Order: sequence, then C-alpha cells, then structure tokens
Amino acid sequence: MSGGVKFELPPYPYDRVAELGQLAAELPGGVVDCSIGTPCDPPLPAVVAALSGSGSERGYPASIGSLGLREAAAAWLNRRFGLGDGLGSAGSGPAVSADGVAACVGTKEFVASVPQLVRLQAESSRDTVLYPAVSYPTYAMGAALAGCRAVAVPALPGRVGGLDLTSVTPSDVERALLVWSNSPSNPTGGLGNLEAEAMWGRAHGVPVFSDECYAEFTWDGPPRSMLQHGLDGVVAVHSLSKRSNLAGVRVGFFAGDPKLVDFLSQVRRHAGLMVPGPAQAAGIVALDDDEHVVVQRGRYLERLRFLAEALTEWGCPVGLPEGGFYLWVPVPADRWKDAWMMAEELARTAGLLVGPGDLYGPAGAGFVRVAVVQPMERLELVAERLSTAG
Repeated sequence: MSGGVKFELPPYPYDRVAELGQLAAELPGGVVDCSIGTPCDPPLPAVVAALSGSGSERGYPASIGSLGLREAAAAWLNRRFGLGDGLGSAGSGPAVSADGVAACVGTKEFVASVPQLVRLQAESSRDTVLYPAVSYPTYAMGAALAGCRAVAVPALPGRVGGLDLTSVTPSDVERALLVWSNSPSNPTGGLGNLEAEAMWGRAHGVPVFSDECYAEFTWDGPPRSMLQHGLDGVVAVHSLSKRSNLAGVRVGFFAGDPKLVDFLSQVRRHAGLMVPGPAQAAGIVALDDDEHVVVQRGRYLERLRFLAEALTEWGCPVGLPEGGFYLWVPVPADRWKDAWMMAEELARTAGLLVGPGDLYGPAGAGFVRVAVVQPMERLELVAERLSTAG
C-alpha cells in the first residue's frame, strides 16, 4: 500500500478498564460495574409490550421515523421544555412540529457520523469540529472519521460544564465546521450556557449540535434545551437510552433548524439508516409516559447521594453533579499519583469498577467517573467494603 496509513484506529476507550474488572471479580459478591452508563433498571412494561405487538417487523421502517414517533418526540420536546410560546424573555422557544424531528439509531452513531454529513455541503475550508475538552470520546472520534480536525474547547471559567467559546482562536473559528455542546455533561455533570452557545454559533455561521441526552436528570433547576433559544442554526439530540432505560432498543431523535434536520435526514435515508419498526413503536409509548421518568429520577438521585457520602467518608470528597447520573470524583493527590491508580484501588478494595478521567480527554486526568447505574443493594455492598477497608 503506497502513501502510508492515513488513519490509525485507536484502542477502544474501555478495553483497559475491563482489565481492572478481573481484580474486582476476586472479591466475594464480585464486580460492581459503575464504569459505563448502561441502565440496569427495568423499562416500562407497556414499552416491552409494544416491542412484541406492533406488527411492524415485516416491512421497512421509515428512515426519518414514523409519523407517530416524530409526533410523540415533538410533543415531548414541547411539553418538557415549554416550547411553543415564541422566543420571549423566558426563552421558551418556538414549538417543534413532527416535520422538524427525525429519528436516529440511538445517538452514538449520529454523533459519530454528523461531521462527515455536514461536511458534504460545507465550504472546503471548514474542516474543524469544536467539542468539550472533557467529554464523551465519540465527539472527537466523529471528527477523525470525517477526516476533520478535532479542537477541544475548555469549560467555562471556574466550572466543569459549558464551553468557553471565547477561547477559540480566530483561525479555528474560520475553519469550524460545527460545535458540539453537551449539557448536562458526560462525564462531569456540569451545565452549560446554552443560550450563549447558540448565539455564538449564529454570530459565526457555525451550526451547534446540542447533545441533551441527560436533560431529564438535571438536578440544578429544570431541564434545559438549546431549542428554548430558537431553532436557527442549532440541532438538539435526544435519546431514550437513559430517559427510559432503553439503551438496547436504540431509539434517538434530533430536532432544530429545519434545513439542517431535513438535509441530515435525507442523507441518512440514502445511507439506509433506520430505527427498527418495533423499536419505533416502543419509543412512542415511552415518550408519551412521563411518570416512569419521575421514578427513574428518584432512583438516580438516591444513588448519587448514597455513593457520594460513601466515597467522601472513605477520604475522596465529592459533591452531587448539576445533572446526569455520574459522580466526577477528584483524585486525592496525597493518595494516588493518577486516576488509574485510584481506579485500581477501588477495584481491588471495593470491587467497584470506575472510569479514569483521561478516557474523556487529557483535562480529565485528575478525576474518575462513577456511573450510579447499579441498584442500591450493589452500591451498599461497595459502601460496606469501603468502610472495612479504612
């Protein structure tokens, strides 16, 4: 092969974490895996029933999503974020219609593919993806897969969330293809200034994609969406994986700027990307029900409080996040030299598997991420092990 290798695939981020699981498995009771945000709680029974009873498995589903799914998604967006009263002083934002919503196969594939799709209609000089410096690895991977530059943007000064877009150099602004926002943040739980980010994008002609998959689990005030500040130049991305414990069903959707949503949905149609029909039927039931989300919020908040107290008593002080279901725990410098050493100690001592912070970018190296996805009895086992470890 001439010309050398153009793309070198990096190791999958969590493969190294899995090796620590062997240490945790040696303890009585085994591993308590809080390294990945995989929901463990049961989905709504009516959702499970819809999966098996829709009769939609024989035909090809609509790539953009069935009208029923798009109507349910639009209704949920309008209901949950108070959209529909116009863009006034309260930032309510215009209502979203079914025509302004499109389905995606979960949201990870959407995040990974957006840069290459947006680049199809962008100026050739636009080759840079701006993304949070501490964040979900797929933002940077999506840029790499599109042959783009990935430029990390630091958090707002004195905070663990948001984007300090004033720090972006003029040359990077000129080359910016798109911006990724993530609030509440994975992994930090920090909240961003969505209005300021939307305004920055419009001022510079750069589309802003707002990953809002953890919005239902906002603890500091009500859930927020960038759509509350208008649709022009922005796309909000949502998923039922976290909200409704349906990560295995792969139902996501995006909404916002009509031209962007239409273009992306049409390209995805050509590529044959489709949410399976039974999954779409289940998504309608999940989006129409808010009560099960209230129950899930209670579970996560209880676990966050419990495990934060247990880790603090063990000598690793941590407060509750502004949003999300992760604890972003600072590594005590007097105990371990880095996050991997702390993660190894937690695995060996408490059987607790966590994510070292550098998996989310170099700026996260002094932290570990703990996903409170395990049931209380498993977290109580962790607390018991920590209390006897001293």
